[in-house]
Amino acid sequence: MWFSPTDCNLEEFRALVEVATEPADYPHAAQVIDNVLIYRLTGSEDRRALQVELAHALLHGPGIVVFKHAFDASVVDRATAAFEGLIAEQKASGNVSGDHFAKPGANDRVWGALDKLALAQPEVFVEYYANDVLALISHAWLGPNYQVTSQVNVVNPGGQAQVAHRDYHLGFMDRDRALAYPAMVHALSPGLTLQGAVAHVDMPVETGPTMYLPHSQKYPAGYIAYHDSSFTEYFNNNYVQLPLDKGDAVFFNPALFHGAGTNRTSDVRRMANLLQVSSAFGRAMETVDTTAICNAIYPALRERTDLNLANVVAAAAEGYPFPTNLDLDQPVGSMAPPSQADVLRQALSENWDPEHLAWTLAAQNLRRRVEP
Repeated sequence: MWFSPTDCNLEEFRALVEVATEPADYPHAAQVIDNVLIYRLTGSEDRRALQVELAHALLHGPGIVVFKHAFDASVVDRATAAFEGLIAEQKASGNVSGDHFAKPGANDRVWGALDKLALAQPEVFVEYYANDVLALISHAWLGPNYQVTSQVNVVNPGGQAQVAHRDYHLGFMDRDRALAYPAMVHALSPGLTLQGAVAHVDMPVETGPTMYLPHSQKYPAGYIAYHDSSFTEYFNNNYVQLPLDKGDAVFFNPALFHGAGTNRTSDVRRMANLLQVSSAFGRAMETVDTTAICNAIYPALRERTDLNLANVVAAAAEGYPFPTNLDLDQPVGSMAPPSQADVLRQALSENWDPEHLAWTLAAQNLRRRVEP
């Protein structure tokens, strides 16, 4: 089964989201505010029972949980200082970061903040990522051997709200690309990633903390629907925003409809450390040198117009643009940079000579590398 735009029914969506989060279903939660589960952990909880509850909340419940004071404020402050230093270095170099959902330069971004923090302040990194709340919920949603990535986002005073969207993987595609994936993938994709954000400053509502629509992750066609203006309008009329204290952490199913809010203050730079935690299972069994394959087969591809070359490109080239180094390989003009397969298809379409393809692929690989 594949979705089509006609599968997006706002009344069916409303029936899923216009429900109450029942506190009795989540005995470890301290309270429910605006349908969002709020946790204040003491460390005495039954860990496995709590993890079962959290996984149920993300999949079948509101899709979002907040942990109050999940990170020690003093540790957050040290990480904030390190991130501010990285931002200052970027600005001094003249580098303007691209953005998936905002105009380049509107916000201050630190892509690849996980490794940058480790290299700049290893002691702070150790203190920060020793956090047990992050490990608790990552294991609950993904199991062991997960991979953490981090992008720091600073929404400056006057920074405008994002359009409601879903997130990685299908959420980083335009509607036509998402429609190419079968419905089964739409259902499975959210289980490969956990979204999170750590508040690095106090975030009253006027600073524009993220807007959420609880229970919206349960809508099967949501990766298509969020491109529909009627769903956007519904989100804009029904989202919730919770104020956060420094050190609070929010985690949510990536299929939850959400978007950063407008910073209406004149003096608060709203900083959050955005966490994307990935399943260990989103990887192939073998390492493959797809660049060498592309260069080797390109002359033959140019000659064999009698074959379905799209099938060959799918087998030979890296068709997905992530993971990459978003400092160098920026999503300018789209939500993702070109993939290796995009480059190979362009080469065939424009009849590049082999040397030009080899140079372009090498340059792409340099942009994707982790800088020393």
